Amino acid sequence: MSRILKVGTRGSVLATTQAGHVRDALIAAGHPAELVIVQTKGDVVMAPVERIGVGVFTLELRAALERGDCDIAVHSYKDLPTARDDRFAPIAVPPRVDPSDVLIARDGLTLDTLPEGARVGTSAPRRRSQLAALRPDLDLRPLRGNIDTRMGYVTSGDLDAVVLAAAGLDRTRAGARATHRFGIDEMLPAPAQGALAVEARADDPEAIAALAVVDHLPTRVRIAAERRLLADLEAGCTAPVGARAELTGVDSADSAFAGTDPGGDTIATGAELTLHAVVAAHDGSEVLRAVGTTVPAAHPDGPVAGAEDLGRRLAADLLDRGANDLMSVEAPDQGDPLVPRESTTAPPTVRDS
Repeated sequence: MSRILKVGTRGSVLATTQAGHVRDALIAAGHPAELVIVQTKGDVVMAPVERIGVGVFTLELRAALERGDCDIAVHSYKDLPTARDDRFAPIAVPPRVDPSDVLIARDGLTLDTLPEGARVGTSAPRRRSQLAALRPDLDLRPLRGNIDTRMGYVTSGDLDAVVLAAAGLDRTRAGARATHRFGIDEMLPAPAQGALAVEARADDPEAIAALAVVDHLPTRVRIAAERRLLADLEAGCTAPVGARAELTGVDSADSAFAGTDPGGDTIATGAELTLHAVVAAHDGSEVLRAVGTTVPAAHPDGPVAGAEDLGRRLAADLLDRGANDLMSVEAPDQGDPLVPRESTTAPPTVRDS
C-alpha cells in the first residue's frame, strides 16, 4: 500500500500512546501510517463527564473520520455508545490490557490500610458506588485531568488516594505507582475498559482491510459480552454498572497485536467465557452481582454471538432483581471537581514521531 493511513487520536499522552501502538502495527504489516491529532470537548472542558454528556471523547473524533480528516480513528472502547453507527465499518479490537481499576495512595497505602475518612479522588459513578460499598467511611472527591495531574493530587497532599484504570498506567509505563489493584470481588471495571476500538469509514475498503492486522478475536469476544450486558441494561458509560469477561486459555493482558499473535484470530473449541457483572446504588447501600459462563465457540452463529447471548442472560437476571431501580436513581451532585489550572486551555499539539 502506497497510501499513508492517517490515524486519528486525541492529543493526550495516553491517547497518542495507544494510537501509536496501532500505527506501529500497521507499519509493521506494510501499511504506512501516521498520527493525526483531533481535539475533543472532553480534552478542554473539565466538568464531570456525566455533566457534559456521553460521547464527549468520541463525537469529534468520529466526525473527523467521516470528513476524511483521518482514515482510522482510535478510541477507548468504553467511551463509545453501544449502538452501531453505520457510517463506519465493524470495529477492530486490538488485544486488551489489564482492565482492572487501581488505587494510587500516599505512603503505599492499600484499600484496607487507608485511614478512616481518607480523601479519595474519583468522579466515575461506577467507582464511587463500589467504593462506597467497600469503605463507606471514605471521603470521595470528584476530579478530572490526565493521569499525571490526578496522581499529582496525591503527591501534593490534596488527596490521600485516587482511583485510575490500570490500562492507562500500564500503557504509559506508570503501573508501578499503583498501591492496590482491585480484584473482581472488590470492584468491577467499566464494560470494555482496557480495550481499544479502531474504526474506519464503511466506504473505505483499503483501510478496512488494513485493520485486520490489529483485530484480536479473543478480546472482541470478551468485549461483546460486556457491551451486550450494558446495552440490554440500557445503561450508558456513566451508569453505576461494571462488567468483566474472562476467557480460559487466553492471557487477560495480551501484549501483542493479532498480526504477531498466532492465536489472535481463533478461540479454542472448549474455551469457557465467564462474565462478572455488577449494578450498585450510588451510595453503595445496595449491590447486585451476577456471574455466568458459556462456551462461545459452541454457538451456531459463532463465538461473538455466543458472548452476546451471555451478556443478554446476565442483563435479564439483573433487571429481574431490580437493577433498573438502582440505575434510575439520579446520581447526587458531586460538586466541582479538582482540575489543573491550565485545564481551560486547549491541549498542546502532539507531533507524530
